[in-house]
Amino acid sequence: MAPLPLVLVHGGAHGAWCWDPTVSHLDGPVLTIEDFAASTIADIDAAGFDRFVLVGHSMGGLTISEVAARVPERVARLVYVSCIVPPEGGSSIDALPAELHEMTSNAIEEARRGGTNPIGDFDEGTATYMFCNDMTDEQQRFVLDRIGTEVVGVLAEAVSRQRIPPSLPKTYVKLLQDQSLSPPDQDRLIANLRESPGGEVDVIELDSAHDAMVSHPEELAAVLNALAAQD
Repeated sequence: MAPLPLVLVHGGAHGAWCWDPTVSHLDGPVLTIEDFAASTIADIDAAGFDRFVLVGHSMGGLTISEVAARVPERVARLVYVSCIVPPEGGSSIDALPAELHEMTSNAIEEARRGGTNPIGDFDEGTATYMFCNDMTDEQQRFVLDRIGTEVVGVLAEAVSRQRIPPSLPKTYVKLLQDQSLSPPDQDRLIANLRESPGGEVDVIELDSAHDAMVSHPEELAAVLNALAAQD
């Protein structure tokens, strides 16, 4: 049986470009996503994907959970690659590690006020620390030349995963060199994900920093290919 399509959802301040190094190593058709859940589903429909493995990175975890709640019969598996997973009924602000709270304090206050302005551009030092600590110079430049902004309103939005079917398989890819979401932070987020219906989450470890799709594309693709093949 041919592997299911993989739908790749980028995280905050990133775009479809961040998946480019990984896409060439994947076995089946893929779709990269620029927007949130409603437009994600529209893009999936346009690509002709009926059933698929849904992969999110970082803040993309918010999107894939909402897509699964809306069209659960079409999602074969949810894959959270070092994703923000708020506690059930909580917001991304509740899930952010203390260090990220400090780095994004202005954006968080804007979000609490209901603001819609984007998070300002990351300076190169902050972006390098958060995303690029295991990269070659070429990989680092690839990210720094493309990093963008993110709308802050979603940070304060309460989320629920109660509409996700208990039987829907969930995998969390834990990144062991991540400086945005450290391994202990990811353990806490995995615990939040286990509050979802069904409670079971498979954890796969990858020796990578936060942007594994850029720094370790072959290794991440191997994980995703295996998951797509088994579902």
